[in-house]
Amino acid sequence: MSDSNTTDFTNPSTFILLGIPGLEAVHVWISIPFSVIYAIAVLGNLTILFIVKLEPSLHEPMYYFLCMLAITDLVLSTSTLPKILSIFWFNSREIDFNACLTQVYFIQCFAAIESGILAAMALDRYVAICHPLRHSTILTKPLVAKIGLAVLLRNGIVVMPYPFLLMRWSYCRTNIIPEPYCVHIAVVKLACSDTRVNSYYGLFVLFFVLGLDVIFIAISYMQILRAIFILPTKDARLKTFLTCGSHLCAIVIFYIPSVIYSLIYRFGQNFPQHVHVLLGNMHFLLPPMLNPIIYGMKTKQIRGRLLGLVTR
Repeated sequence: MSDSNTTDFTNPSTFILLGIPGLEAVHVWISIPFSVIYAIAVLGNLTILFIVKLEPSLHEPMYYFLCMLAITDLVLSTSTLPKILSIFWFNSREIDFNACLTQVYFIQCFAAIESGILAAMALDRYVAICHPLRHSTILTKPLVAKIGLAVLLRNGIVVMPYPFLLMRWSYCRTNIIPEPYCVHIAVVKLACSDTRVNSYYGLFVLFFVLGLDVIFIAISYMQILRAIFILPTKDARLKTFLTCGSHLCAIVIFYIPSVIYSLIYRFGQNFPQHVHVLLGNMHFLLPPMLNPIIYGMKTKQIRGRLLGLVTR
């Protein structure tokens, strides 16, 4: 299929992914840090899953949620990076129409699932700090499993209309996507129909999923800080607050790039296209890489078990 910007088709069988527009000449060099990011993400999250399964003392709600986060990060990074690397290494730019819609679904769904798991982890921190004596009786294994299932079902169902809405439109402008993977807003821009319903539904998902999760996390930490300030000594307050350090870092690396990317996408028309694309990549690639590092370094039980395995 031609790479021209104007075509006469209505329903393309394939889309053309440009990779990082303007930086095509250095795609091979850009692939090096992307490969390292993917390797660290896969190895780190698999290590987290292995250690939690291996160590009975880690069979607690916090680590069950961490395992859910690791699985989500594995799926999220695997949904995007193999195709990105195939573009960088082999110039494999074509992607089937249905495969593109599937990629849109997985990216949107598991990004939303990650937000839900971060909210569930905030609940765990709230119970652990505000009701420490009742932690094991409140967050039982069945309840943790139900929370994980609820997060999966909520986001799987809420995101389901995305590919079906995209399937309805006619694509008569071009089949070229100026991204290294299929992202919802980029595909919508190719349609020559009235796509306001996609915009409205996207805003609904933004507020219903990410908005509610952020509000829940904020309320949880307001209660946590209130409980911490009641503690009698400064050392006790600091020690208790540091138990939330890993979770706070995970929140920052997930939500801050998302907010920056959204703002630049909507208001930063003067930014070069490759800046938009790189920021979008960081939004999806940094959390899967950094989450296992953060929890591995800051969680004593995981760090100790990992050092024991390495030493052995």
